Amino acid sequence: MQTFTWVGLDKRGQRIKGEQVSKNASLVKAQLRAQGINPQVVKPKAKPLFGSAGKKVTPRDIAVFARQLATMMAAGVPMVQGFEIVASGQSNPRMKAMLTDIKTDIEGGSALNEALGKYPVYFDELFVNLVKAGEGAGVLDTILDTIATYKENIENIKGKIKKAMFYPAAVMSIAILVSCILLIFVIPQFEAVFKNFGADLPAFTQMLVNMSRFMVSYWWMVALIFGGVVFAILTLYKRSDRFAHFVGRSLLKLPVVGLILRQSAIARYARTLGVTFRAGVPLVEALDSVSNATGSVVYNDAVKRIREDVAVGHQLQLAMKQTDLFPSMVTQMVAIGEEAGALDKMLFKIAEFYETEVNNAVDALSSLLEPMIMVFIGVIVGGMVVGMYLPIFKLGSVVG
Repeated sequence: MQTFTWVGLDKRGQRIKGEQVSKNASLVKAQLRAQGINPQVVKPKAKPLFGSAGKKVTPRDIAVFARQLATMMAAGVPMVQGFEIVASGQSNPRMKAMLTDIKTDIEGGSALNEALGKYPVYFDELFVNLVKAGEGAGVLDTILDTIATYKENIENIKGKIKKAMFYPAAVMSIAILVSCILLIFVIPQFEAVFKNFGADLPAFTQMLVNMSRFMVSYWWMVALIFGGVVFAILTLYKRSDRFAHFVGRSLLKLPVVGLILRQSAIARYARTLGVTFRAGVPLVEALDSVSNATGSVVYNDAVKRIREDVAVGHQLQLAMKQTDLFPSMVTQMVAIGEEAGALDKMLFKIAEFYETEVNNAVDALSSLLEPMIMVFIGVIVGGMVVGMYLPIFKLGSVVG
């Protein structure tokens, strides 16, 4: 599929122009003639030098698309026309091309879930399964609206987690960068001044000078080792399940961050399972979709074990209890939901509760980290500054 710009004459002979996504220029001309437009010029749209492919399609883009398409279908707009309207309003070429391609598949007779399944990066198994269930039950507009709400809630949680992690990481990175600049560029200048006075440097200052000499001579080695360690950790995390589990378990054991990650995983598990179960997906199949939606390697594996237990006849609450990862309140609410035949309602209540807990925990963490970060910066950067000025107190005796 390619974007073409065209210029033509309408039925009144007036000159009009526009853009259209199609496979080739001949098809664009045929489509224009069918609309009563006499095409004069049809050519591929010129691509800008930078960013021609468009920005990345984000989960929030998918959530907005689901909401828009649900609104169109609820208003009685045919699906193909709904795709045309949504695609025409896209500013991202990647998103626009993808929606146009899906629309073409639907026009060719494909079901919506089949067309979406061609893009597993953007429409995961959960999305496709829910759409399939909605098409089968004839409530696709309701399901799409549910998906949009679900994705918005999940993205809000992920945004909170990223906010909690990014702020301290960014501040500490800047502090380390400033320290490196002081060691490489500033401290050598102080060292040259101190040598002119011939005084012995204080132990702390001498240690900083030695560190500065090492950084000046071997900064490339430090950068290489640091980059190598980061690369090795990321590679191991992606390729080694054992290492990924070790990292996941370690993060869950951290004092405050671990609690946030645990509550976030439970909230995502409960909301995802609630959405799929309410859509009419059988529990075992729903757990299949949930297994990669918790955002935690540890909880993902736990969900797979829960699925195996449920598949052989165990109750959901009993299978959850065996993992030792869910608080008793959660398992008890699930048990009540199973007995009352209102499992989806209980799961949504659990999700709402833990989403609120995540919000409160992130706010508390931000308040806690601010003074700790100030202390960290003061000790690292302020310590270096103090160390450089300590010899000044000896200058009086040396000059005397």
